[in-house]
Amino acid sequence: MSHKSVDTNMIFANSLNVEGLVYRDIKEEPFRLYGLFYENGEYFRLPEAVARATSDNVYDMYKTCTGARLRFVSDSPYVAIRAVLSRVERIPNMTFIGTYGFDLYADGAYVGSFVPSVTENAYEAIVRLPDRKSRSFMIHFPLYSNLDSLEIGLADDATLARAEDYKVEKPIVFYGSSITNGACAARPGMAYPAQVGRMLNANHHNLGFGGSARGEKAMAEYIASMPMSAFVLDYDHNAYDPDHLLGTHEPFFKTVREMNPTLPILMITAPKVNRDDSWQRRYEIIKRTYENAIAVGDKNVYFLDGAAPLREIGPEYFVDGVHPSDLGFYLMAKAVAKILSPILE
Repeated sequence: MSHKSVDTNMIFANSLNVEGLVYRDIKEEPFRLYGLFYENGEYFRLPEAVARATSDNVYDMYKTCTGARLRFVSDSPYVAIRAVLSRVERIPNMTFIGTYGFDLYADGAYVGSFVPSVTENAYEAIVRLPDRKSRSFMIHFPLYSNLDSLEIGLADDATLARAEDYKVEKPIVFYGSSITNGACAARPGMAYPAQVGRMLNANHHNLGFGGSARGEKAMAEYIASMPMSAFVLDYDHNAYDPDHLLGTHEPFFKTVREMNPTLPILMITAPKVNRDDSWQRRYEIIKRTYENAIAVGDKNVYFLDGAAPLREIGPEYFVDGVHPSDLGFYLMAKAVAKILSPILE
Protein backbone atom coordinates (compact mmCIF):
# COMPACT_ATOMS: atom_id res chain seq x y z
CA MET A 1 0.00 0.00 0.00
CA SER A 2 1.53 3.34 -1.01
CA HIS A 3 0.87 6.70 0.54
CA LYS A 4 0.48 8.09 -2.98
CA SER A 5 -3.09 6.80 -2.77
CA VAL A 6 -3.81 8.95 0.30
CA ASP A 7 -6.35 11.75 0.03
CA THR A 8 -4.51 15.07 -0.22
CA ASN A 9 -6.40 16.20 2.88
CA MET A 10 -4.25 13.72 4.81
CA ILE A 11 -1.04 15.53 3.90
CA PHE A 12 -0.63 17.93 6.80
CA ALA A 13 1.90 20.64 7.31
CA ASN A 14 4.70 19.59 9.65
CA SER A 15 7.13 21.48 11.83
CA LEU A 16 9.92 18.99 11.09
CA ASN A 17 10.51 20.45 7.61
CA VAL A 18 10.64 16.98 6.06
CA GLU A 19 9.57 16.97 2.43
CA GLY A 20 7.00 14.34 1.49
CA LEU A 21 6.03 13.55 5.07
CA VAL A 22 2.47 12.22 5.33
CA TYR A 23 0.67 11.73 8.64
CA ARG A 24 -1.92 9.04 9.37
CA ASP A 25 -4.02 8.68 12.51
CA ILE A 26 -3.27 5.49 14.46
CA LYS A 27 -6.96 4.56 14.49
CA GLU A 28 -6.74 3.87 10.74
CA GLU A 29 -5.92 0.57 9.09
CA PRO A 30 -3.46 -1.07 8.89
CA PHE A 31 -2.07 0.18 12.22
CA ARG A 32 -2.54 -2.26 15.09
CA LEU A 33 -2.88 -0.89 18.62
CA TYR A 34 -2.19 -3.09 21.66
CA GLY A 35 -2.59 -2.54 25.40
CA LEU A 36 -4.94 0.41 25.02
CA PHE A 37 -8.64 0.72 24.20
CA TYR A 38 -10.34 3.52 22.26
CA GLU A 39 -13.97 4.47 22.69
CA ASN A 40 -16.03 7.67 22.57
CA GLY A 41 -13.00 9.72 21.63
CA GLU A 42 -10.79 8.53 24.49
CA TYR A 43 -7.91 6.10 25.02
CA PHE A 44 -7.83 4.07 28.24
CA ARG A 45 -6.26 0.95 29.80
CA LEU A 46 -9.37 -0.35 31.55
CA PRO A 47 -13.04 0.64 31.58
CA GLU A 48 -13.99 3.78 33.49
CA ALA A 49 -16.55 1.91 35.58
CA VAL A 50 -13.90 -0.54 36.78
CA ALA A 51 -11.49 2.27 37.59
CA ARG A 52 -14.15 4.12 39.61
CA ALA A 53 -15.11 0.98 41.49
CA THR A 54 -11.47 0.24 42.34
CA SER A 55 -10.24 3.50 43.90
CA ASP A 56 -9.93 7.24 43.32
CA ASN A 57 -6.23 6.81 42.57
CA VAL A 58 -6.78 4.11 39.96
CA TYR A 59 -9.50 6.26 38.41
CA ASP A 60 -6.94 9.07 38.25
CA MET A 61 -4.58 6.82 36.25
CA TYR A 62 -6.80 4.58 34.14
CA LYS A 63 -6.16 6.62 30.98
CA THR A 64 -2.37 6.58 31.19
CA CYS A 65 -0.97 4.65 28.26
CA THR A 66 1.83 2.62 29.85
CA GLY A 67 2.26 -0.70 28.07
CA ALA A 68 0.55 0.43 24.87
CA ARG A 69 2.16 -0.38 21.53
CA LEU A 70 1.52 0.41 17.88
CA ARG A 71 2.68 -2.05 15.20
CA PHE A 72 2.91 -1.79 11.41
CA VAL A 73 5.18 -2.64 8.47
CA SER A 74 6.70 -0.01 6.17
CA ASP A 75 9.73 0.75 4.01
CA SER A 76 9.77 4.42 4.97
CA PRO A 77 13.30 5.77 5.56
CA TYR A 78 12.03 7.50 8.69
CA VAL A 79 9.15 7.39 11.16
CA ALA A 80 7.74 10.58 12.64
CA ILE A 81 5.06 11.14 15.24
CA ARG A 82 2.70 13.98 16.06
CA ALA A 83 1.44 13.41 19.59
CA VAL A 84 -1.07 15.28 21.71
CA LEU A 85 -1.05 14.31 25.39
CA SER A 86 -3.76 15.61 27.70
CA ARG A 87 -1.78 14.82 30.82
CA VAL A 88 1.96 14.70 31.29
CA GLU A 89 3.78 13.71 34.46
CA ARG A 90 7.18 15.33 34.84
CA ILE A 91 8.65 13.10 37.54
CA PRO A 92 11.96 14.02 39.24
CA ASN A 93 13.42 10.49 39.25
CA MET A 94 12.45 9.72 35.64
CA THR A 95 13.49 11.01 32.22
CA PHE A 96 11.05 12.99 30.08
CA ILE A 97 11.36 10.27 27.43
CA GLY A 98 10.22 7.73 30.01
CA THR A 99 7.20 9.68 31.22
CA TYR A 100 5.91 11.16 27.96
CA GLY A 101 8.17 10.08 25.11
CA PHE A 102 7.81 7.18 22.67
CA ASP A 103 10.28 4.45 21.62
CA LEU A 104 10.72 3.00 18.13
CA TYR A 105 11.73 -0.61 17.48
CA ALA A 106 12.36 -2.07 14.02
CA ASP A 107 12.46 -5.83 13.44
CA GLY A 108 12.67 -6.30 17.19
CA ALA A 109 15.63 -3.94 17.75
CA TYR A 110 15.63 -0.49 19.33
CA VAL A 111 16.42 2.24 16.79
CA GLY A 112 15.58 5.45 18.63
CA SER A 113 13.24 7.48 20.82
CA PHE A 114 10.82 10.23 19.93
CA VAL A 115 12.11 12.92 22.27
CA PRO A 116 9.32 15.10 23.70
CA SER A 117 9.19 18.84 24.06
CA VAL A 118 10.38 19.92 27.48
CA THR A 119 7.58 22.44 27.86
CA GLU A 120 4.70 21.33 25.61
CA ASN A 121 2.28 18.41 25.84
CA ALA A 122 1.93 18.34 22.04
CA TYR A 123 4.97 17.76 19.88
CA GLU A 124 6.42 16.30 16.70
CA ALA A 125 9.54 14.14 16.57
CA ILE A 126 11.29 11.92 14.05
CA VAL A 127 13.57 8.87 14.00
CA ARG A 128 15.53 8.20 10.81
CA LEU A 129 16.57 4.75 9.63
CA PRO A 130 20.06 3.96 8.25
CA ASP A 131 18.67 2.66 4.93
CA ARG A 132 15.43 2.05 3.14
CA LYS A 133 13.86 -1.40 3.33
CA SER A 134 10.69 -2.99 4.62
CA ARG A 135 10.70 -3.28 8.40
CA SER A 136 8.27 -4.38 11.09
CA PHE A 137 7.91 -1.39 13.41
CA MET A 138 6.70 -1.21 17.00
CA ILE A 139 6.25 1.99 18.99
CA HIS A 140 6.13 1.84 22.80
CA PHE A 141 3.92 4.54 24.36
CA PRO A 142 4.72 6.79 27.37
CA LEU A 143 4.71 5.38 30.89
CA TYR A 144 2.98 8.27 32.70
CA SER A 145 0.83 10.22 30.24
CA ASN A 146 -2.70 10.28 28.84
CA LEU A 147 -2.97 10.11 25.07
CA ASP A 148 -5.36 12.42 23.21
CA SER A 149 -4.17 11.67 19.69
CA LEU A 150 -1.24 10.18 17.82
CA GLU A 151 -0.38 10.38 14.14
CA ILE A 152 2.39 8.48 12.40
CA GLY A 153 4.41 10.23 9.70
CA LEU A 154 5.95 8.26 6.84
CA ALA A 155 7.36 9.13 3.43
CA ASP A 156 4.60 9.80 0.89
CA ASP A 157 5.85 6.99 -1.38
CA ALA A 158 6.37 4.44 1.42
CA THR A 159 4.54 1.16 1.66
CA LEU A 160 2.35 0.55 4.68
CA ALA A 161 1.03 -2.85 5.74
CA ARG A 162 -0.37 -4.71 8.72
CA ALA A 163 2.10 -6.26 11.17
CA GLU A 164 2.07 -10.00 11.74
CA ASP A 165 0.37 -11.37 14.82
CA TYR A 166 2.44 -11.85 17.93
CA LYS A 167 3.63 -15.39 18.47
CA VAL A 168 1.52 -15.20 21.65
CA GLU A 169 -1.42 -13.04 20.60
CA LYS A 170 -3.59 -13.44 23.71
CA PRO A 171 -2.04 -10.98 26.18
CA ILE A 172 0.02 -11.60 29.27
CA VAL A 173 -1.69 -9.39 31.87
CA PHE A 174 0.53 -7.67 34.44
CA TYR A 175 -0.98 -6.16 37.60
CA GLY A 176 1.07 -4.26 40.12
CA SER A 177 2.74 -1.18 41.52
CA SER A 178 4.79 1.65 40.01
CA ILE A 179 7.47 -0.94 39.23
CA THR A 180 4.99 -2.78 37.01
CA ASN A 181 3.92 0.62 35.67
CA GLY A 182 7.52 1.19 34.52
CA ALA A 183 9.03 3.59 37.05
CA CYS A 184 11.91 4.47 36.72
CA ALA A 185 12.73 3.16 33.24
CA ALA A 186 14.68 5.68 31.16
CA ARG A 187 12.35 5.06 28.21
CA PRO A 188 9.07 3.19 27.69
CA GLY A 189 10.55 0.12 26.02
CA MET A 190 12.64 -0.66 29.10
CA ALA A 191 9.75 -1.26 31.53
CA TYR A 192 9.99 -4.89 32.53
CA PRO A 193 6.58 -5.96 31.09
CA ALA A 194 7.58 -4.40 27.75
CA GLN A 195 10.88 -6.29 27.80
CA VAL A 196 9.12 -9.56 28.63
CA GLY A 197 6.80 -8.98 25.68
CA ARG A 198 9.71 -8.53 23.28
CA MET A 199 11.66 -11.47 24.70
CA LEU A 200 8.70 -13.81 24.19
CA ASN A 201 7.18 -12.14 21.09
CA ALA A 202 4.07 -11.89 23.23
CA ASN A 203 1.25 -9.40 23.46
CA HIS A 204 0.79 -7.94 26.94
CA HIS A 205 -1.49 -5.60 28.88
CA ASN A 206 0.02 -3.44 31.63
CA LEU A 207 -2.22 -2.74 34.63
CA GLY A 208 0.48 -1.18 36.78
CA PHE A 209 -0.77 1.72 38.93
CA GLY A 210 1.99 3.64 40.68
CA GLY A 211 1.33 3.73 44.43
CA SER A 212 -2.23 2.49 43.95
CA ALA A 213 -2.31 -1.27 43.38
CA ARG A 214 -3.98 -2.48 46.60
CA GLY A 215 -5.42 -5.80 45.46
CA GLU A 216 -8.99 -4.50 45.35
CA LYS A 217 -11.85 -6.89 44.64
CA ALA A 218 -13.12 -4.82 41.69
CA MET A 219 -9.73 -5.05 40.02
CA ALA A 220 -9.48 -8.80 40.66
CA GLU A 221 -12.91 -9.38 39.13
CA TYR A 222 -12.07 -7.31 36.07
CA ILE A 223 -8.76 -9.07 35.48
CA ALA A 224 -10.48 -12.43 35.94
CA SER A 225 -12.78 -11.52 33.04
CA MET A 226 -9.97 -10.59 30.62
CA PRO A 227 -8.72 -12.88 27.85
CA MET A 228 -5.17 -13.86 28.90
CA SER A 229 -2.38 -16.25 28.04
CA ALA A 230 -0.86 -15.72 31.51
CA PHE A 231 -1.28 -13.46 34.53
CA VAL A 232 1.52 -11.82 36.55
CA LEU A 233 0.47 -10.75 40.09
CA ASP A 234 2.97 -8.16 41.32
CA TYR A 235 1.41 -5.65 43.74
CA ASP A 236 3.40 -6.45 46.91
CA HIS A 237 5.02 -3.00 46.94
CA ASN A 238 1.68 -1.16 47.16
CA ALA A 239 0.02 -3.13 49.96
CA TYR A 240 -0.27 -0.74 52.90
CA ASP A 241 1.37 -3.24 55.26
CA PRO A 242 1.73 -7.02 55.70
CA ASP A 243 -1.75 -7.32 57.23
CA HIS A 244 -3.29 -5.66 54.17
CA LEU A 245 -1.36 -8.01 51.89
CA LEU A 246 -2.49 -10.98 53.98
CA GLY A 247 -6.10 -9.93 53.64
CA THR A 248 -6.03 -9.35 49.88
CA HIS A 249 -3.38 -11.46 48.15
CA GLU A 250 -4.87 -14.94 48.34
CA PRO A 251 -8.44 -13.68 47.75
CA PHE A 252 -7.19 -11.82 44.65
CA PHE A 253 -5.52 -14.95 43.34
CA LYS A 254 -8.58 -17.09 44.05
CA THR A 255 -10.89 -14.65 42.25
CA VAL A 256 -8.78 -14.88 39.10
CA ARG A 257 -8.29 -18.63 39.46
CA GLU A 258 -12.01 -19.35 39.90
CA MET A 259 -12.81 -17.90 36.47
CA ASN A 260 -9.61 -19.20 34.85
CA PRO A 261 -8.97 -22.73 36.19
CA THR A 262 -6.00 -23.53 33.91
CA LEU A 263 -4.51 -20.05 33.43
CA PRO A 264 -0.76 -19.81 34.22
CA ILE A 265 -0.43 -17.38 37.14
CA LEU A 266 2.94 -16.04 38.28
CA MET A 267 3.24 -14.41 41.72
CA ILE A 268 6.14 -12.02 42.30
CA THR A 269 7.39 -10.55 45.57
CA ALA A 270 8.79 -7.01 45.85
CA PRO A 271 12.39 -6.64 44.61
CA LYS A 272 13.75 -5.87 48.08
CA VAL A 273 17.33 -7.14 48.14
CA ASN A 274 17.71 -6.41 51.86
CA ARG A 275 14.42 -7.40 53.51
CA ASP A 276 13.63 -6.22 57.03
CA ASP A 277 11.09 -8.10 59.16
CA SER A 278 8.12 -6.39 57.52
CA TRP A 279 9.25 -7.14 53.97
CA GLN A 280 10.20 -10.67 54.97
CA ARG A 281 6.65 -11.19 56.24
CA ARG A 282 5.27 -9.91 52.92
CA TYR A 283 7.48 -12.39 51.10
CA GLU A 284 6.17 -15.22 53.26
CA ILE A 285 2.53 -14.19 52.70
CA ILE A 286 2.92 -14.38 48.93
CA LYS A 287 4.86 -17.63 49.18
CA ARG A 288 2.03 -19.03 51.30
CA THR A 289 -0.57 -18.13 48.66
CA TYR A 290 1.54 -20.08 46.17
CA GLU A 291 2.07 -23.05 48.48
CA ASN A 292 -1.62 -23.22 49.36
CA ALA A 293 -2.47 -23.38 45.67
CA ILE A 294 0.07 -26.17 45.12
CA ALA A 295 -1.34 -28.05 48.12
CA VAL A 296 -4.81 -28.24 46.55
CA GLY A 297 -3.42 -29.52 43.26
CA ASP A 298 -3.01 -26.31 41.24
CA LYS A 299 -0.52 -27.15 38.48
CA ASN A 300 -0.52 -23.74 36.79
CA VAL A 301 0.80 -21.48 39.53
CA TYR A 302 4.37 -20.15 39.71
CA PHE A 303 6.44 -18.11 42.16
CA LEU A 304 9.33 -15.66 41.75
CA ASP A 305 11.33 -14.01 44.53
CA GLY A 306 11.44 -10.51 43.03
CA ALA A 307 14.76 -9.75 44.71
CA ALA A 308 16.57 -12.83 43.38
CA PRO A 309 17.48 -11.40 39.94
CA LEU A 310 18.92 -8.25 41.57
CA ARG A 311 20.96 -9.66 44.43
CA GLU A 312 24.27 -9.92 42.56
CA ILE A 313 24.98 -6.21 43.00
CA GLY A 314 21.97 -5.20 45.10
CA PRO A 315 21.29 -1.46 45.45
CA GLU A 316 23.28 -0.68 42.27
CA TYR A 317 20.32 -1.99 40.29
CA PHE A 318 18.02 0.78 41.56
CA VAL A 319 17.48 4.41 40.59
CA ASP A 320 16.26 5.68 43.96
CA GLY A 321 16.51 2.71 46.30
CA VAL A 322 13.02 1.51 45.30
CA HIS A 323 12.54 1.50 41.53
CA PRO A 324 14.84 -0.56 39.30
CA SER A 325 17.09 0.98 36.69
CA ASP A 326 17.01 -0.21 33.09
CA LEU A 327 19.53 -2.88 34.03
CA GLY A 328 17.39 -3.93 36.99
CA PHE A 329 14.34 -4.15 34.76
CA TYR A 330 16.28 -6.23 32.23
CA LEU A 331 17.25 -8.74 34.91
CA MET A 332 13.67 -8.86 36.20
CA ALA A 333 12.36 -9.38 32.67
CA LYS A 334 14.82 -12.21 32.04
CA ALA A 335 13.67 -13.98 35.20
CA VAL A 336 9.99 -13.60 34.32
CA ALA A 337 10.53 -14.66 30.70
CA LYS A 338 12.47 -17.72 31.81
CA ILE A 339 9.44 -18.89 33.81
CA LEU A 340 6.80 -17.99 31.21
CA SER A 341 8.60 -19.12 28.06
CA PRO A 342 8.18 -22.91 28.45
CA ILE A 343 4.61 -22.40 29.69
CA LEU A 344 3.56 -20.33 26.68
CA GLU A 345 5.28 -22.69 24.27
